[in-house]
Amino acid sequence: MDVTDVTPARQRPVGLAELARIPLRRWRTVLAATGLVLLLVAAYLLVFPATYTATTAVVVRPVVTDPFSVPSGGADRAVNMTAESGIATSNDVIDKVASITGRDTTAVADSLTVETPVGGQVMRFSYAGHSEAEAVDGANGAAESYLELRKGMYENQRAAVLKSYDETIALVTSQRTTTQRSLPANQGSSSPSPRTSALLDQLRALNDQLATLAEQRSKIASADLSPGSVTSAARAPVPSSRDAAPLILVAGLLGGLLVGGLVAFVRESMDRRVRTAGEASAVVGAPLLGTVGRDRSGRLSDTDLRYLVLALGRWVDGPTPPPLVLLSSAADEQREQVTAGVAAALAQSGHEVRLGVAPESKERIRALLTEAQRRHPAVEQTRPRVPRPRPMPSSVPAPAAATPAVGGNPEDTMVIPPVRKPRPFPTDDPKNGGVYRSTTTSADKTEIIPRVLPKEAPAADGEQVRIGAGAVRLVPLEAPVAAGITVIDAPPALHDERGVRAAREGRAVLVAARDKTRTGRLGQLVDRLRAVGVEPVGFVVTGEKRD
Repeated sequence: MDVTDVTPARQRPVGLAELARIPLRRWRTVLAATGLVLLLVAAYLLVFPATYTATTAVVVRPVVTDPFSVPSGGADRAVNMTAESGIATSNDVIDKVASITGRDTTAVADSLTVETPVGGQVMRFSYAGHSEAEAVDGANGAAESYLELRKGMYENQRAAVLKSYDETIALVTSQRTTTQRSLPANQGSSSPSPRTSALLDQLRALNDQLATLAEQRSKIASADLSPGSVTSAARAPVPSSRDAAPLILVAGLLGGLLVGGLVAFVRESMDRRVRTAGEASAVVGAPLLGTVGRDRSGRLSDTDLRYLVLALGRWVDGPTPPPLVLLSSAADEQREQVTAGVAAALAQSGHEVRLGVAPESKERIRALLTEAQRRHPAVEQTRPRVPRPRPMPSSVPAPAAATPAVGGNPEDTMVIPPVRKPRPFPTDDPKNGGVYRSTTTSADKTEIIPRVLPKEAPAADGEQVRIGAGAVRLVPLEAPVAAGITVIDAPPALHDERGVRAAREGRAVLVAARDKTRTGRLGQLVDRLRAVGVEPVGFVVTGEKRD
């Protein structure tokens, strides 16, 4: 395979300038996305109610017998904060907060948030409500409910432990009483019996056990069951979701621009249109004849049209030039404007142009030609510059002066006739109103001949428009080819075959609009032309702006 056959125009590099032009070219998409995002942000700020968030901080304390003693190990080991977080979000706390705020338990569970930092004993209760009072009551109520629930749990645990100790002490006391009753009445003997010694040892052990139990019970009874305290209660004013409304709007604007830019890039990657003349050349496979831009008034540039006519001169010169057929894939590619502009430019330079048009576009092209006629009024041709013949003189010319001959003999005198100076060709003096005047300085002046403007009979059918030194005559699209220059405005070739049929008898020139013509449709048009044996001689790109 020959690597030179690969067309490099399809792989043009994309720079930062091109990337910046994509959002600018699709500014409507960017503006629509930005407006949609801002509309959603405004709906969030206006339609949805504001959310007020209050926070209450609680310090959790471990259960100790001496509140002034420091527990061994870290604070996070003295209290299981994971378990405490579960207690803080339990159903009992949620039910209590629901009764305080008047909302259902599901809404309270969604609005209540408990934060338990790692390695600490501080819990933060955050509650989001629809008003400041609801947020403050919800956060404080959740903290107080948690402390009450935790204290109640510890009190129940202490009561159960004390009850167990009381039952054990009562059992040991009963055993001690039984043992005391089993002792013999006479204990004054110096050598007690083995049974008595055993009973005494058992009695001492029971007394020690009772003392230990009593000591343990006293510790349990004196334990500090305070679950903690509220260090920072929630109070008004509290922050709300409306406080950052300007920042939210700015964020929505920036987010909308970002989303719009992304959507523009996605649409650009999916929308294959002609962006440059290089892309059109890669699809058509023919040379670029010219780019026709628009001036500030939105009209096609006359200068670009004149240069386009110069590029088309190789096909319009000659006695019988072939028709120029301008084709496009769609109707919105300014083909009619280019066709009318080419015909007007040819007429302005003095040509008689036959413009073949379809019935449906005849009135539009007539309006374009009329506009061109207003910009370039008709200039009538003058007759050839021929001097008027000078009449013969009525008097006899004066005799010629005699020149004496050499030697001084009067009879040998030679007669020399007078010599007239040549009369120069009359010239056109622009300062004299366009009349012919001789530049000779002799007394014999050339007669002044005024310019005679011939009158041409206007067209009987009213289909002729005079522009400049020439004229454009509108003819049907299927009119037979006649002498002179013929320009044909073909209908959209992908939907109407009349233009392709006319291109078989002439020269096909394709018209592509920048940012409008799709490369797929343009390639389809080229394939159809080549399928019928028509090779495009070139193409024209429209849509360029001119300052």
